[in-house]
Amino acid sequence: MAAFNMEKELNKVDVSNTEISPLVRARLDETYASLTVQKQHTTRRRSSTLRRAVLTAAAAGILGVGVFASGFISPVMAASIKSIPIIGSLFSIIETDSGLRAGGELGLATNVNDAVSYEDVKLEVTETLYDGTRAAFIVNVTAPNLDNGTYDNGRKTMKLSNAIENVTLSINGKTEGEAASVLEGGLFYGGAGEAHPNTLVFEQVLSPTDTNSLPDRFTSKVSIKLDGIDHEFNVDVPFEKNNVETIALNPNTAMTKEDLTFGVANVSVSPITTRLTTSIALNSASSLTQREEERLREIGIAVYDDQGRQLTALSGDGVYEGNRLIFDRRYATTTGESKYLIIKPFIIKDDFAEDVQEDQFIAGLETKIDLSGN
Repeated sequence: MAAFNMEKELNKVDVSNTEISPLVRARLDETYASLTVQKQHTTRRRSSTLRRAVLTAAAAGILGVGVFASGFISPVMAASIKSIPIIGSLFSIIETDSGLRAGGELGLATNVNDAVSYEDVKLEVTETLYDGTRAAFIVNVTAPNLDNGTYDNGRKTMKLSNAIENVTLSINGKTEGEAASVLEGGLFYGGAGEAHPNTLVFEQVLSPTDTNSLPDRFTSKVSIKLDGIDHEFNVDVPFEKNNVETIALNPNTAMTKEDLTFGVANVSVSPITTRLTTSIALNSASSLTQREEERLREIGIAVYDDQGRQLTALSGDGVYEGNRLIFDRRYATTTGESKYLIIKPFIIKDDFAEDVQEDQFIAGLETKIDLSGN
């Protein structure tokens, strides 16, 4: 079983005209890119380069018209929001991630008051959110060279999110890519939005199998290096798994159309994250040529809830096995309880966007998953 390399494929993708939020763009890059080539059965996939992305409560062009509630606000309204204290969780204002937003709105976030300081710079962890798949946390930064989200390193100014030189997260002493690590899929981070310019949101994906070994409460170690400061900020970040029941199914479906078979092996749905294990197989082959591998990885998977709303693609990891491409895919759960999911394979175009057009879908491979398990 071999992981695939898609770094060169990313250079072919023209996203200049797509209106997708930076966070979604970064996560989609991660979903359709594996930046190392390794043998899955001998070593774990190493973490790809950290994606700097902006989590914004007022993002324009969120995944096409009618998919999610509008995130547009005027500059005047944005300025007004800054003067209004947030009641409840800061996660609840993140418009570009319906799952994190729902976690905040449902009261699933855990309040934290852990801070580290160096000279006049202070990093304070205020909230965490964990559902077994994603571990997210919020950090507020206070510094004399930070003003309204603009950071001055002594040579130039930049956004606060761009001032992070490096960040690592470890659980049980293991970072992503190390043997026996429960971490996979990359660490994402970005600004919390215009209303909170000096605040960052971080998100780490965890392995679906290894997390069973974790207790519901655990503490991670996070190290953050800021541009222009010769110091690493090390802070303990505690997580507590929310007590909302997760739907876990093993549908093991198989839909065949001409020379392709599409399957869904595992489904888990929490209020925050929807996770799928999918496979797409080339029936006429026992093993795959390079061209056949390229064909399979140019097939994306769109997921819709029972209201027809498309779930935001977050990230994923894929491996080839025989004649199949197997993918662990993560999506942001939509608000409310869904009775079923519709999963639709589609052909990825050069201008790939979440708003998939009808002519991209592969007829005959659409799959319905009843979340009641029936």
